[in-house]
Amino acid sequence: MGSSDSFIRQLATSSGSIAKRTAKLYAPSTLREKGWLWTIGLAIITLLVVIAVTGWYWDKEAEPFDVAETALQRAKSEAQQPLVTGFTFTSTVMEIAETLLYKRGGYLSNDVLPPGVLMDNVPNWEFGALVMVRDAAAALRNHMSRSQSQSVEDPDLARAEPQFNYQNDRWILPSTEGEYKKGLEALERYLRRLEDPSQPDAQFFARADNLRVYLEIVEKRLGSLSQRLSASVGQTRVNTDLDGDQAAQQATATAGTLIVKTPWLEIDDVFYEARGACWALLHILQSIEIDFDDILRKKNAVVSLRQIIRELAATQESILSPVVLNGSGFSIFANYSLTMANYIARANAAVINWRELLAQG
Repeated sequence: MGSSDSFIRQLATSSGSIAKRTAKLYAPSTLREKGWLWTIGLAIITLLVVIAVTGWYWDKEAEPFDVAETALQRAKSEAQQPLVTGFTFTSTVMEIAETLLYKRGGYLSNDVLPPGVLMDNVPNWEFGALVMVRDAAAALRNHMSRSQSQSVEDPDLARAEPQFNYQNDRWILPSTEGEYKKGLEALERYLRRLEDPSQPDAQFFARADNLRVYLEIVEKRLGSLSQRLSASVGQTRVNTDLDGDQAAQQATATAGTLIVKTPWLEIDDVFYEARGACWALLHILQSIEIDFDDILRKKNAVVSLRQIIRELAATQESILSPVVLNGSGFSIFANYSLTMANYIARANAAVINWRELLAQG
């Protein structure tokens, strides 16, 4: 009888303890705590999904555009056909700059919040295109808008060119976008004056010497990109810095043999920078074919230009791999950087020959 009473008492105690724990578990305060935890967890998951989807949507390079059609749409005077010399070149530079600012996702290089701050492919693509805008704006200001070295520079181009050289990743005021928009406004003013016959002070001189000076800069840009892309697998290079001039000197001595290799984490950065530069240069050269048509035909240089454009167009082929493959020179895996370097090197060689052709009488 005693053991039976003890069992009953233990059972009652256990039941009471379970009841207390159950009551505490389902108490209003406990339920509210768990509700908040579930809400916070769900909000975090939702935020991560939104960031991932937005990043995927923004991670896309800009599409090519028709430079002639874009220039016609930008022209205000429909009666002025064909467009004045230099209109297409200037319009194309503006379109490239506007694309950087207003493409899908906007300008990402100075983003400090996700997903932009977590992305690097498109920002590097933006920088490559931006360098070409800077070079074209400098050529406009210093050469193509001036008749000779002693002529006065155009005030709007003098305003536009330094704006595009503003720091490319600044987000606090004055922001990068704000400064580039000021550059676009200055180019817009120059463009309107250029198409206005009553304002002869705005000029564009399509001459062979002006074009050759610009192409000299293009050669250096393409040559640098080609070398950086080729270094994706590592190279041993002979130092040729002072080659061809016995009296040449340099500030700091360097080794006769150099080992150059792009760090693994920077390979895709260089690749997308080259993609952006080639995308922008491709359109600029297409505009040059229109504005310098008479000069190119006189020099019999149209075919040379079209071959360069074709080589650059090949750099814009679709990428089938989700990552930039980096196989060694003759491995079973592709090397996207070497493929890109090949197209750019061929385009650069053609630019050198083209510039020499323009120098001939």
